[in-house]
Amino acid sequence: MTLPARIRIVEVGPRDGLQNEPVPVSTAVKVGLIERLLAAGLTAIEVGSFVSPRRVPQMADTAAVMARLPPNPGGSYSVLVPNLTGFEAARAAGAGEIAIFASASESFSQANINASIAESLARFAPVAEAARAAGIAVRGYVSCVLGCPYEGAVAPQAVAAVAQRLVALGCREISLGDTIGAGTPDEARACVAAVAAQVPPERLALHVHDTRGLALANIRACLDLGIAVVDAAVTGLGGCPYAPGATGNVATEAVVADLARLGIATGVDPVRLAEAGRFVTDALVRAREEAARPGQSVQAAGPGRAR
Repeated sequence: MTLPARIRIVEVGPRDGLQNEPVPVSTAVKVGLIERLLAAGLTAIEVGSFVSPRRVPQMADTAAVMARLPPNPGGSYSVLVPNLTGFEAARAAGAGEIAIFASASESFSQANINASIAESLARFAPVAEAARAAGIAVRGYVSCVLGCPYEGAVAPQAVAAVAQRLVALGCREISLGDTIGAGTPDEARACVAAVAAQVPPERLALHVHDTRGLALANIRACLDLGIAVVDAAVTGLGGCPYAPGATGNVATEAVVADLARLGIATGVDPVRLAEAGRFVTDALVRAREEAARPGQSVQAAGPGRAR
């Protein structure tokens, strides 16, 4: 088995992780976290999303976060956008990359964004076109690639079809998301192999959740298929609001350590990464304690942001 010499890690904690926090996370904490992640060697960081603040209140300050971030000459700050309005806000904020999303499951697509897969892709066509015209890179996410909370198993061919459509829209990279953490190593390998038959593997990324404790095994199972990008979230932040019991993203710390054991470089300093993890953990503990005081209310983020 031939393994890659290096894996690029896309850090999704500031967006995909924090968006599901039930208590407010301050702009200062988000900026502090991203600064520490950058110092740890993570240069591809998803810093927020330009979605309706009514639906996803945790991301309402994304523009303010971006305005306070240090330069990232070795990489990019990316943001999730759901439509042209979100794209225009991202461009105004100086985003170097945007992310768009679709599901491999019709039921999940309807539950998440109230649209079919075809409708969701049609919505993103003008977004991708506007991004190309502005010289902004586009990344595509495919959710539920290893299982859906409503439909169960998802055929690898269905995943490949959605990935192909996203590439046709202009996505430079496709992230394959095990949204509910349902996959096994054999299933992950079969899915990636099917997609890689249609999309060059160097343009694919893995985005796995650790619900069953198989995230690292699922990543390992695909490394010799040409995968060279892995999404992860510091301390395993995040989760899927439409899958009861689903835990967060695979922890960046665990991915870095596991790849190091395999002799695969990531360019990430584990000591500084641990510092970033402690910083955000301490901040979230304080925020939760504050919210739990008498007279305080806690409201979870709304729908329309899972993958």
